[in-house]
Amino acid sequence: MATLYGTQPMRQKILYEWSPSCQLLGLLYARFVDWHDRLTPLSRVLFKSGMLGALVVTICLLHTTNRHQGAVQALKARVLLLVAMLLTLAGILLSLPLSSSANTLRTRDDDGTIPNIQDPHAVNPQSVCPGYKLASVVETKLGVTADLVLAGDACNVYGNDIEWLSLVVEYQAADRLHVEILPKHIGRNNESWFILPDDLLPKPMAETIDATASDLAFSLSDEPTFSFKVTRKSTGDVLFTTEGTQIVYEDQFIEFGSGMPENYNLYGLGETMHSLRLGNNLTRTLYNADVGDIIDANLYGSHPIYLDTRYFKVSERGNMVYSGRADDKQANYKSFTHGVFQRNAHAQEILLRESNITWRALGGAIDLYFFQGPTQDHVTKSYQKSAIGLPAMQQYWTFGYHHCRWGYQDWAAVQDVVDKFAENEIPLETIWNDIDYMKVYRDFENDPVHYPYDKGAAFLDRLHENNQHYVPIIDAGIYVPIPGNDTDEYAPFSRGLEQNAFITNPDGSLYIGEVWPGYCVWPDWIGALYRGTGANRWWASEVSEYHKKIPFDGIWIDMNEVSSFCTGSCGSSERDYGVVSPRSSFIQPSPNTESTNMADPRDLGTPPYTINNYHGGLAGHTMSPNATHGDGTVQYDLHNLWGYQLLNATYHGLLDVFPKKRPFIIGRSTFAGSGRVAGHWGGDNYSNWPYLYFSIPQALSFSLFGIPMFGVDTCGFAGSTDEELCSRWMQLSAFFPFYRNHNDINAISQEPYIWHSVAEASRRAMAIRYALLPYIYTTFYLSHSAGSTTMRALAWEFPDEPWLASADRQFMLGGALMIIPVLQQGSVTVDGVFPGADSGTVWYDWYNQTAVSSVGPGRNVTIEAPLERIPVYVRGGHIVPMHEPALTTAAVRASPWSVLAALDAAGEATGGLYIDDGESVEPEAATWVDVSTSTPLSPSPQPTNHNHNRQFTVSRSAMTARRSGDYKYELNKLAHVTVLGVKGEVSEVTFDTIELDRRSWEMEINSGILRVNDLDKLTEAGAWVSNWTLKWS
Repeated sequence: MATLYGTQPMRQKILYEWSPSCQLLGLLYARFVDWHDRLTPLSRVLFKSGMLGALVVTICLLHTTNRHQGAVQALKARVLLLVAMLLTLAGILLSLPLSSSANTLRTRDDDGTIPNIQDPHAVNPQSVCPGYKLASVVETKLGVTADLVLAGDACNVYGNDIEWLSLVVEYQAADRLHVEILPKHIGRNNESWFILPDDLLPKPMAETIDATASDLAFSLSDEPTFSFKVTRKSTGDVLFTTEGTQIVYEDQFIEFGSGMPENYNLYGLGETMHSLRLGNNLTRTLYNADVGDIIDANLYGSHPIYLDTRYFKVSERGNMVYSGRADDKQANYKSFTHGVFQRNAHAQEILLRESNITWRALGGAIDLYFFQGPTQDHVTKSYQKSAIGLPAMQQYWTFGYHHCRWGYQDWAAVQDVVDKFAENEIPLETIWNDIDYMKVYRDFENDPVHYPYDKGAAFLDRLHENNQHYVPIIDAGIYVPIPGNDTDEYAPFSRGLEQNAFITNPDGSLYIGEVWPGYCVWPDWIGALYRGTGANRWWASEVSEYHKKIPFDGIWIDMNEVSSFCTGSCGSSERDYGVVSPRSSFIQPSPNTESTNMADPRDLGTPPYTINNYHGGLAGHTMSPNATHGDGTVQYDLHNLWGYQLLNATYHGLLDVFPKKRPFIIGRSTFAGSGRVAGHWGGDNYSNWPYLYFSIPQALSFSLFGIPMFGVDTCGFAGSTDEELCSRWMQLSAFFPFYRNHNDINAISQEPYIWHSVAEASRRAMAIRYALLPYIYTTFYLSHSAGSTTMRALAWEFPDEPWLASADRQFMLGGALMIIPVLQQGSVTVDGVFPGADSGTVWYDWYNQTAVSSVGPGRNVTIEAPLERIPVYVRGGHIVPMHEPALTTAAVRASPWSVLAALDAAGEATGGLYIDDGESVEPEAATWVDVSTSTPLSPSPQPTNHNHNRQFTVSRSAMTARRSGDYKYELNKLAHVTVLGVKGEVSEVTFDTIELDRRSWEMEINSGILRVNDLDKLTEAGAWVSNWTLKWS
């Protein structure tokens, strides 16, 4: 939740805290102030003069009335006239939208800073900097090391040039090359300027390999200055080269770049609101910021990785030529994808231009990892396994529907929402609370009037009895009470202060900013890691203590960029707790908390190079760069990591509460590796049609970033949605891993039961989602265990179709399902493309289960999509395990099984099913089921953590299910099997050796659908307790 998009946070606080009877007056006040702020200075003078004049006239009239009682009637008329004027003004104000309206998107904050990329007078480092020369080269077992020396006079363009550098090149794995350039001389005083500690993001380790086994080749040159090049050996394609450019390496600025091929295809470099394919006219700023999903702005997280997909036209003789305009749909193409990860947590900018890419950073190292691919799947898996870690597995219930609103005033309001979902038979798995529940917006304390603990306990007892769940929000900032004021006492702060848990100013006093509760401090994760201070212990303890009062099931972390509503340590003079840090003895004090740390010679507040930060300077709307950690390091070097560290602390705090259960966390600010501990939601989006579309590329990008548990604020957060938009959004989000509806206090209610059409659209989409929960859970498990993606772009699944390079208006859910949502207002049809047409891929309509006809390479097909339906298609060659839909995930898991097999053109299909207890961090037992209609497969190579392999196969008119693993508690029966694409007549169906009664199955010859029912009688012991084969002939 951001800061009301331009209004002061105190206005919202006043508006919220007033009693319901004063809400109209509060709304009038908020809108008046918002309207007044947007007046020109002259308009404000005229308005105030007019109001003052009206007041003077009224007073004069009252004075006159006292002397001339006969003028009472005239006075009444004048007073009525004045009241009428004020009511008219009130009506106008109430009709105006607040500045948070979705129709009034914000422009960049103007604090006087001019980003370098927008400054016509900015110096181009390439025109003045000398680059480096090789001083020595040594071959090693894994690659090369070398020293680099400045090739001429220092340019000192955006900092102080580093004279000597060290180069390390390692072939770390068969598919991974590491190129690192660091200052040769690094000491304790400047280590954090350049090095990202392994403790914060483990550095990929080199494996013992033969460099010749890699398809990547590294070469270097020293003419005219040092440069390097990475080439794909199998194609001769240059993937990255600094030839023709200078490497610039200063204490507060790094620049390097590479030429790029024509019309290149890059993906990643988040977080931002943009199409999936980034294009070649974009600057990506990586600096975590509380920004309400503004298009192309730097948003909440930083993920410095990109994937580069290149298409080659293949001749009849097999020769390949790069094609920047690969639009010949009669030609054959072959694609190759590689990845580049810059392991750097400092503020960065990546300039994508027509023929080159330039990487700039305000510190850190050149720490590059090249992943050879050659497909997106290979790159993403390698990136996660080697560099950032595999994503956390989620509990089964988290894949149900979640609902929240900022504005539920008490437990009764929340209970009413839960009841109405049940009355309208709309699934509800988890109800959430925004900051409404807090005692004056303070973490870990409930409002004693509106959200008392006793009523909360009773509410949660009822909720949990119904197998439903509860998640509260927890903000990053911790309220700082008035020193010595017993009425303002705040125990969590006091306990944290005792444990030296908070970040300070350079002089050792508390760094105090401002968030929702007022003046706030923030935990010092770095001091806890390197000095043993108490931030992590304190945070885990507070999470545990709060759970004793409110037995929540997960935590929603917000404002962790960090977000601060003021500049600098604005509360230090108001909340003076003296010097609180023991490190004060070795840190030179600063006379101004907003100025540079005097122990650090760098210009932290206004570095020489100005990035295009949405909030202006580095201190804009966040913690100042000189905020100091317990080990003496400063926020300048660690800003992008702070939010990730809060997620990590919360993960371990939840493990203290639930030692054996997978922690469920949804967080806003992320960095590379955050997926290991948390999911992410897309932040404060807008209730309009463009943002319905943007949710798709945003989700697909986070698939690349290793955070598959992703969703958006369904129906939009800011501004008021409408019936049609909310219907379409509830449908779309039903196929995202994380599915939640959430909106702003100033907007209208958007619970799906508000409108009949939205309720119906939601029920239908949810019925599909809940039936697919076994498939979704299995697909997500493969993301967790192997690094595959859950949501997938068409180009990733069909890599040799270049016309799909920009396709982001439809997507795949796993490998079996394709979703084609309606994204335009007023449409009851949608155009969709059906990939793989030239290679014989068959697609089946989810609803009528028949094969789609009249498709061709890259050809759009118009699809009927009435308001209550979202087009869904099943890909031939895949088998999908399912349950019966229900109102909770627990009820779904208790229902009978079914299997949907969609045969490919050869009459074959495969699929898998993962089963465990749905909650354990380390399941004691698990089962994998292989089901296929092809030659029986060996146990699936994907799951490697447990002995739990089972797969479905279909071939030669037979479906086989093979189980491996030891999970014994899944005893639901198999109800029915549906096979799509069956050719010819069927006269006999058998299950193992038993011939089925003719009444238990039916064959639709014209549509090729075989439906086999009544299998529950043959699977009394459970669908997966033993292997089985279903045959038809």
